[in-house]
Amino acid sequence: MSATRKPTIALLATPETSASVLYGLYDVLMSAGAVYPDMISGAPGDELLDVKIVSADGKPFHCVGNIPVVPHAGVGDIETPDAVVVCDMYTSIYDVPKGRYPCEIGWLKKVHSEGTLLSSVCSGSLLLAESGLLNGQEATAHWAYRDMFQRHFPKITFRNESILCLAAEGERLVTAGGVSAWHDLSVYLIAKYCGYKTAIETAKVFLISGHSEGQSPYSVMTRPMESSDGPITECQLWIAENYATSKPVEKMVQKSGLNSRTFSRRFRAATGFTPIEYVQALRIEEAKQMLETDDATSDDIGISVGYEDPASFRRVFKRGTGMSPAAYRKKFQRISQLAKVN
Repeated sequence: MSATRKPTIALLATPETSASVLYGLYDVLMSAGAVYPDMISGAPGDELLDVKIVSADGKPFHCVGNIPVVPHAGVGDIETPDAVVVCDMYTSIYDVPKGRYPCEIGWLKKVHSEGTLLSSVCSGSLLLAESGLLNGQEATAHWAYRDMFQRHFPKITFRNESILCLAAEGERLVTAGGVSAWHDLSVYLIAKYCGYKTAIETAKVFLISGHSEGQSPYSVMTRPMESSDGPITECQLWIAENYATSKPVEKMVQKSGLNSRTFSRRFRAATGFTPIEYVQALRIEEAKQMLETDDATSDDIGISVGYEDPASFRRVFKRGTGMSPAAYRKKFQRISQLAKVN
């Protein structure tokens, strides 16, 4: 890279992209080096990054919310960038977007082979997954896509707790979690190409503090019913109302009429969870909702969802959310209080 050339970061967008991700990234990355000096001395500095919005053909379009986007270039009209951010491309958790973006995927594979760092925000990692570049790697996206990754991209280890997954950084692949994880990715890219000092200064300008607790506190269990396996569907329906019962897995096995090994295999194939993981996830989901709105003690909440031993409840809860019940309550009741004020 020439010493006089700014690093180029391409933001890959489609009509399924959120305007908040696309324009948020553009504003923050474009400000690196320029806005902070202006704020403290009244003299703007130099923009340190060349940020371009690109699309498959470079033609204007409207993204989610009918917001206009005028790309700087099509993917075939831009020199190999230093980095690409695949912006989020909304898709239902039931609708695998394979085959929708052949032009974009071909370009991503090409520039990656030429040395470009590829990154993604939220569902943008589905493009990287379809390209095959993430095979054998760890990656993240919004927590709601966990089951989709496990079912349709089994060669990828999905890290649903991660906000910014750097496990494949050595392969020039970085993935970010939910939509607002672009904050963390933007700071990472500024630090990489402009230095940590500029990254910290930019974070101060935009009040970006990162998501140090990861995605786990925000995640919610998705529970699609498996209609093709009758006994498993019946057990899912039953446990949804009886998760606090004692020996829940044993009772589901009895209800299914299957032997224990067959039941466990079919349950995991249908839900993506082992039976006990499924029960624990249901219990923790209910406990989270109670902690958000209820004044009962955490020990009482643990008992109400099926944990007689408070220590066991705290241990399982922290494993599932990354936080203790007390810390979770403090975090989300604050949001609840703000909602009541407004």
